[in-house]
Amino acid sequence: MLKRVDIGVLYMLLAALISALNGAIAKVLTQDISALEVVFFRNLIGILLIVYALRHTPPKLSGGKIHLLILRGFLGFSAMILFFYTIMTIPLAEAITLNKTSPFFGTIIAFYILKEHVSIVTLFALVLGFLGIVFITKPTGMVISYEHFLGILGGFFAAAAYTTIKKIKDVYDARVIVLSFVGIGTIVPAILFLISPYVNAPQSLSFLFPEFILPNELIIWLLIVFMALISTLSQWLLTKAYSSSSIAIIGVVSYTNIPFAVGFGWFLGDAFPDIFTFIGISFIVFGGILVGRKRKASN
Repeated sequence: MLKRVDIGVLYMLLAALISALNGAIAKVLTQDISALEVVFFRNLIGILLIVYALRHTPPKLSGGKIHLLILRGFLGFSAMILFFYTIMTIPLAEAITLNKTSPFFGTIIAFYILKEHVSIVTLFALVLGFLGIVFITKPTGMVISYEHFLGILGGFFAAAAYTTIKKIKDVYDARVIVLSFVGIGTIVPAILFLISPYVNAPQSLSFLFPEFILPNELIIWLLIVFMALISTLSQWLLTKAYSSSSIAIIGVVSYTNIPFAVGFGWFLGDAFPDIFTFIGISFIVFGGILVGRKRKASN
């Protein structure tokens, strides 16, 4: 029989694999439809799944702080559209690694908003994370590419969304929190599609105002549905992992989605990461592990 910690690690490994696969599917889909459409359809299917779950088992928490619930939805949508856009424009492994900068931003946000203490170890981890970003983005002078910047910004929005969850998790059912995310992640793209014919957006923001083109190929619809289903499965596996083992251990294992992403990205035609990218990935992983262990110890 597997030990309890082994079961948690197994859950996390499966979740990491599915997370990388989800990114690979998104990369395939963005060759035919816009990143905003990927977000729209993924969240639309997510609404159906969450509403079904809520009808089956109604939430018990009373609710409150509706402004934070809505804010969580907007932050989650912002993180998702930037993540999918960077998946479309830069190598998959780099996009996923930059999204993994969220623990560093989470630490900074927690320091200013939640008044959490920042230790010397945490500061060292933040420096490592910054160096990792430098090695991955390879800035020319003091300028990084626009696509890499958006990937980092997506990590910030993800961290802000997680921080918001911490403020409302005791008053809202987890499914209601997810519903706010997928709901706003459906409504906002729908609005952007409606106004896109009347907006002359600069090239740098054109990915937010694409023309809506209904997919007419069965394979695209199958991939969209499959992505929505495995995203839900990934969230379930994450929940099981964190409830079955130490957060510190699971946090370490969660970074295995990066080597999985390297493999999927290479299979899809991405160039194999160079030595500088691997150094950057290593710094971000090690720094993220330090942050995770230190925040766990302080809780």
